[in-house]
Amino acid sequence: MEQRARENGKRAQPLRSWVPYNQISPHLRNAVLVAEDAAFFQHSGFDFEQIKESVKRNWREKRFARGASTITQQLAKNLYLSTSRSPFRKIREFFIARDLERVLSKRRIFEIYLNVIEWGDGVYGVAAASNRYFGKAPADLQPEEAAILAAMIPNPRRYAPSRNLAYLERRKASILKLLEQYGYLDAAEYEAARVRPVVFR
Repeated sequence: MEQRARENGKRAQPLRSWVPYNQISPHLRNAVLVAEDAAFFQHSGFDFEQIKESVKRNWREKRFARGASTITQQLAKNLYLSTSRSPFRKIREFFIARDLERVLSKRRIFEIYLNVIEWGDGVYGVAAASNRYFGKAPADLQPEEAAILAAMIPNPRRYAPSRNLAYLERRKASILKLLEQYGYLDAAEYEAARVRPVVFR
């Protein structure tokens, strides 16, 4: 549960509650995988096929239209770097991600990632996000709730439910379909999650 602390009259800062990997709903773990980095458990920190596709699209559209950061790269950025898109920052990200893959297991990298990423203004980590949006523990998240949280990750302040619910509903639908296609949900589970309304706290 998200808590706040105040020291020496300074503005209260959110405190993260750590949730072990096996206490995070597999629905959320799977939704984040299919939405952010489906090949996470197969690659060594870098998805070179996605990098090639990203370069092609960005060249074609003459703008930074698509990124190709893996979960490991995103963790490197969240722990140690700024959000700058400069080449220098990307180089540093590359080496940090390589080191993370060298010293940590995939499961540990994923656990840290889910506990530190932002899920809204002052909402950091899966415990705070689950409580803030659904009033429940991370272990109790349903597939449709997990898909909503996964949909928020690229820009959690812009895609907050209070600001962009229509986008979240569309993205939720596509993530649920991916969960079925990857075999994380069977047909009955997918259909139930597709029609079940998401109730926000």
